[in-house]
Amino acid sequence: MSELPQNDVYSSDVLVIGSGIAGLYYALRVAEHATVALVTKKQAADSATNWAQGGIAAVLSPDDSIESHVQDTLVAGAGLCNEAVVRHVVGRGPDMIDALLKFGTEFDAVPQPPGETVRFDLGREGGHRHRRILHHRDTTGQEIETALLNRARAHPNISIHEDHCGVDILTRARLGASGPDAALGAYVLDSHSGRVLRFLARVTLLATGGAGKVYLYTSNPDIASGDGMAMAYRAGATLSNMEFVQFHPTCLYHPQAKSFLITEAVRGEGGTLRRRSGRAFMERYHELGDLAPRDVVARAIDTELKHSGDDWVALDITHRDASYVEERFPHIVARCRSFGIDPTREPIPVVPAAHYCCGGVRTDLSGETDLPNLFAAGEVASTGLHGANRLASNSLLESMVFADGAAHATIARLRDGVSPPERTRPWEEGDATESHEAVVITQNWDEIRRFMWNYVGIVRSDKRLARARRRIELLREEISEYYWNFKLTPGLVELRNLATVARLVIRCAEQRGESRGLHYTVDHPERDDVRHLRDTLVRRNISKSAGGGV
Repeated sequence: MSELPQNDVYSSDVLVIGSGIAGLYYALRVAEHATVALVTKKQAADSATNWAQGGIAAVLSPDDSIESHVQDTLVAGAGLCNEAVVRHVVGRGPDMIDALLKFGTEFDAVPQPPGETVRFDLGREGGHRHRRILHHRDTTGQEIETALLNRARAHPNISIHEDHCGVDILTRARLGASGPDAALGAYVLDSHSGRVLRFLARVTLLATGGAGKVYLYTSNPDIASGDGMAMAYRAGATLSNMEFVQFHPTCLYHPQAKSFLITEAVRGEGGTLRRRSGRAFMERYHELGDLAPRDVVARAIDTELKHSGDDWVALDITHRDASYVEERFPHIVARCRSFGIDPTREPIPVVPAAHYCCGGVRTDLSGETDLPNLFAAGEVASTGLHGANRLASNSLLESMVFADGAAHATIARLRDGVSPPERTRPWEEGDATESHEAVVITQNWDEIRRFMWNYVGIVRSDKRLARARRRIELLREEISEYYWNFKLTPGLVELRNLATVARLVIRCAEQRGESRGLHYTVDHPERDDVRHLRDTLVRRNISKSAGGGV
């Protein structure tokens, strides 16, 4: 088969898929030694990082300690954290903050006399016993994203390709090539032209974020359709702990709000959860009350709503001085006021929503998957840090530490002379035609999100999981037929990935016959450390003739 014109093939030393904190930091580190192509399916600033309100956890106070941060993380992870990974990540915290400062990130600081050392205004969030959250008011992620993206855009070795959507990982096995399997880059859809391009690279990093859009209600941006997880699974990489989906307890309840998150820092600064009647309730569920870990708070709210029949609970910070609330949470206050809610004078109506995937593509300490030359960092990865439940504000730190580790490993790999990709085949479109039935995509997308919310949500059961499994298998057949008959669109690529991730979450949830961390089932309400103190692993068997199945 003839090759596509040269402008349909892009070659670089390294390919990065995703433009959040993990992808950008990795690209900046590697670009000092190699050429980098960074593809992102929307605009480069459209990332979960940009939406992160709370902050980044690091031990910087003399009242705090590495050991305390380690223990808080282990407790939140409900027995499934890899302690070596936890100690590695927490120990690198101060260095990662220094790196962000050098890239131009600004964090809120306590006013000091001239000449005095900067002292950061550290916040506290659920599950943390000390103040260790660095923040930029309530737009920390946006501050980090802006600083890193500005550097990346200016770097001569980094080319950024916006509106380009990853379709599948290019591998030797997919091409039927000889030798051990390895990643060779990716097929990527140019959303404007509709062409599927080949981005060839000696090393590929997945930094695609999470999969919150697999649920009806989520705090995630619209891009969070699990693309990297699904691509890695189809390529033969191992995924782990997909059943552990963190539901953020407090998203703004308003018909026009569209998944607006109310950061956990509001509770960290004294916010109290109450029924609509005004009665506080968290003290009945956990010794830390409103500062309990997120899984506890989400289930408590879910229980209260079921008992009361209400649609929302109230998050009340009206007892704090109005000027403080406006200064500390300007973005939240402005957003709430745009909907006619004044947090300085009245409680905020909130509900839980899917927020963070604690599982993902399994990696080692350097961020490499078990598919050689394929790395993963950020929410797409399962590193061993979070276990069964993520401690608040550990995710941005994890992204940086593993992006940094992946950069070190990549630079060494390139220096050792890893071979460039061999000759590859262009995307085979076959007899695919333009679709005039886009309703199929929207209908299936909506159906998946609804049954995942109802059957595989905050509280699960064996029967609900079985119903979800039957539904996803039928839908996957329908989506597969549609996928191979029609030309690719970003919506179709996302639907395919969404269905794959939904199936993996269900499979992992059915394997875990207990309640642990974020996975709670009424049929197995107790934690079982005898049979289930282990990670849940899933992997697709790949043959030399394997294609890119759904």
